[in-house]
Amino acid sequence: MARLDVPTAVPLPGRLLVAAPLLTDATFFRTVLLLLDHDEEGSLGLVLNRPSRVPVGTVLPTWDGRTTGTDVLFTGGPVADDSALALGLLPGPVDGPEPEGFRRVAGPFGLVDLDNDPAVTMTELDALRIYAGYAGWGAGQLDDEVAEGAWYVVDGGPADVFSAEPEDLWRQVLRRQPGELAFVATTSIDPSLN
Repeated sequence: MARLDVPTAVPLPGRLLVAAPLLTDATFFRTVLLLLDHDEEGSLGLVLNRPSRVPVGTVLPTWDGRTTGTDVLFTGGPVADDSALALGLLPGPVDGPEPEGFRRVAGPFGLVDLDNDPAVTMTELDALRIYAGYAGWGAGQLDDEVAEGAWYVVDGGPADVFSAEPEDLWRQVLRRQPGELAFVATTSIDPSLN
């Protein structure tokens, strides 16, 4: 597929990274990530559209039944996949106070301390998902990948991060983009059919 003429957005915490069709590595093929951190030291994000088959209660019994949409762990990325990160959505203004055990990373999104009492924590949040692992890039690596066309950087929101249909998120996010980028959503998995 030829490289599209799409505006290049700057990777910033809170934005989505959408894998371009040329990114065929199984780890990131057709993934959508929420960027949590991006600075001169590197970048960190969570894959939003890879629910696993592992129930949350199997790994974290106290958090069983408390996640949004589906009560399974999501595969957040290939780094530290034996650890868990919880992503929460805080209601109210983005500059409002943070509850105990919540660390804002971008806009209404933040990381939730899984050692806290879930009954107390959940009274403060609108949504929660738990991820096994995360995606990480060294200094300048993500910027290089975006410049090479491996990732599209787009704005997103809570409906993307806590999508009720995470398996279709790649197409959903691309379809609503302006210009040529919306056509990428129609790309076949088999490149010979494009």
